[in-house]
Amino acid sequence: MTSLLSTGHLTIGDDQLEYRMIGASPADSPTLVLLHEGLGSVGLWGDFPDRLAAATGAGVFVYSRAGYGGSSPAKLPRPLDYMHREALDVLPQLLDAIGFRRGLLVGHSDGASIATIYAGGVPDHRIRGVTLIAPHFIVEDVSVESIAAIKTAYESTELRAKLARWHSDVDNAFYGWNGAWLDPAFRAWDISDHLAYIRVPVQIVQGADDQYGTSRQIAIAEAECYCPVEPLIIPGAGHSPHREAAEATLRAVADFADRILNAHGEAAHGQAA
Repeated sequence: MTSLLSTGHLTIGDDQLEYRMIGASPADSPTLVLLHEGLGSVGLWGDFPDRLAAATGAGVFVYSRAGYGGSSPAKLPRPLDYMHREALDVLPQLLDAIGFRRGLLVGHSDGASIATIYAGGVPDHRIRGVTLIAPHFIVEDVSVESIAAIKTAYESTELRAKLARWHSDVDNAFYGWNGAWLDPAFRAWDISDHLAYIRVPVQIVQGADDQYGTSRQIAIAEAECYCPVEPLIIPGAGHSPHREAAEATLRAVADFADRILNAHGEAAHGQAA
């Protein structure tokens, strides 16, 4: 187990992954592990991790996957099963490295899909629940259309310069994600079978105006899951409700986390499991 500072890098396999830790150590306190979107990073979460820690009293651990933020670059092209590799190879090592004992996974977009694969593919009693913000379980037409459009924007507008603020190798971050999603073979990507194997409560938060996915994703989860599913559609929000409707999203995620941790007698401030 690595002794965690408030910021730093973890060595996971051949990669150096940047991280932030807010609050008590995962070895001492319930912890929410945040998994970012396909173009996200530690920094792009903004103050959401800090506010989530303050609202729940739990620790919050945030990290950038390889290819993002200040982490090691990824080898391109990314394999089309890159989310499975993150969930089944990288994430178990990371949770062990930080001394994770109990808590929730909170994933956004690609991060939500990774959380789904982990929760449905790894028997880990430490995971008490999962929050999935704008998850993808299958590839929809709207997803591909929006991802094709953002490629055009990246190559013809100031988007590249804006993203470069958050990624040390912005082209590695962008093309690793964009190239995989736009590969014709990726249309067959489908993780809905993992949903049936999740054995903890699932919260799904989706913006009503999500430009990358529709309510079909929620319908799939409700049809496939045997565990409790709590869907929430937030009016006026798009693909990033934690930024576009921050207060409503924070309240919903914090309330879900509090209820899960209270149900296990571990609410906040490091009470023992």
